[in-house]
Amino acid sequence: MDRQPPPARTATDPQQRARDMQRVTLTAIATNSVLASGQLIIGLAANAFSLVADSVHTLSDLFTDMLVLLAGRRGAHPADRNHPYGHGRIETATTLVLGSVLAMVGLGFLWSSGVRLQNMAAAPQLHSVALYMALATLVAKESLFRYTLAASKRLKAPVLEANAWHARSDAASSLVVAAGIGGSLAGYPFLEPLAAAVVGFLVLHMGVRLAWKAMRELVDTGLSEQEIARMHDTVRGTPGVIDLHDLRTRRMADRVLCDTHVQVDPRITVSEGHRISDAVYLRIREAHPEVREVLVHIDAEDDADLQDAPPGPLPERPEVHRTMLALLGDDAGEAERIQIHYLGQRIEAEIIVSKTVWSRIDVDALKQRIAALLSARPAYRSVSVFARIAP
Repeated sequence: MDRQPPPARTATDPQQRARDMQRVTLTAIATNSVLASGQLIIGLAANAFSLVADSVHTLSDLFTDMLVLLAGRRGAHPADRNHPYGHGRIETATTLVLGSVLAMVGLGFLWSSGVRLQNMAAAPQLHSVALYMALATLVAKESLFRYTLAASKRLKAPVLEANAWHARSDAASSLVVAAGIGGSLAGYPFLEPLAAAVVGFLVLHMGVRLAWKAMRELVDTGLSEQEIARMHDTVRGTPGVIDLHDLRTRRMADRVLCDTHVQVDPRITVSEGHRISDAVYLRIREAHPEVREVLVHIDAEDDADLQDAPPGPLPERPEVHRTMLALLGDDAGEAERIQIHYLGQRIEAEIIVSKTVWSRIDVDALKQRIAALLSARPAYRSVSVFARIAP
């Protein structure tokens, strides 16, 4: 049985989460706007072309920040007809884009370091004010990285984590610029390309890791074996559950979707089976907060291990009902209830009659008819007849 999360607003409310993500992203947009302007103006004034290039890099961050802002708003939209599971995968897709951007930035650092090593004599004379701007940018970017990373952990938002590491790559870029400018001022111009190579490897590794993580989510990679084992223990500890199988999970942004087959006593009522499924749902949600949706399939037996040779298509309820009434005989009358158990590719039927109907039944003849049915119809495993003796 599928149950939707309660409507009450909580700390994990999607709309509140979206607003928090937007607030963090707007802070990043404002910071990058101020830094890009300062880098461009001071870089031109101080003849620091590396600082001008870094300002262009910072401007590119505004574009990725806009992507994150769009993903946060779209990802919080409720489920609709075309997206019955919600829009959380928008965050995942954006994380993949940002991870790819990080990888390309890392490759750019590596390429740039190689070019600079081959043209070290062409380094221009710089003004010291460019170094101060590079250091200020480094501090601002590192602060933005820590702020965004903390928000991504609090909100469980991989897209913010990707953007945080993008800010760290910007800080690394500023470190490269500061090292290059400082090295040039101190007479060691080779420090800039060497630092760029180290940072390039770091940023490339982080970009590939984030892109791979998003790709794994897009192809519905499940939780780890340890987390699956914990969920098995949670389900098995639910009263009424005999066993479970086919427990499957997948991630969608900050939440986990889960479905499982739960085996219960085959002869309990439908309402009791429904109650057990509700209990499984609530226990999983309580013990595993990341799980937001649970689909529980109730099994009367372990259908993952049924016998290999079924007797053929089993008759449906109308045919079984007519067969059971025929067993009672024409003089017996109507049964109060006929319960059918489809177990192990066989039918086990239970006929419940009133005390008056039972008094009109020839018991010996009924036994013979039941025996003949079971012998001639292998689809039937057993037939039991019960008489109601109390109101």
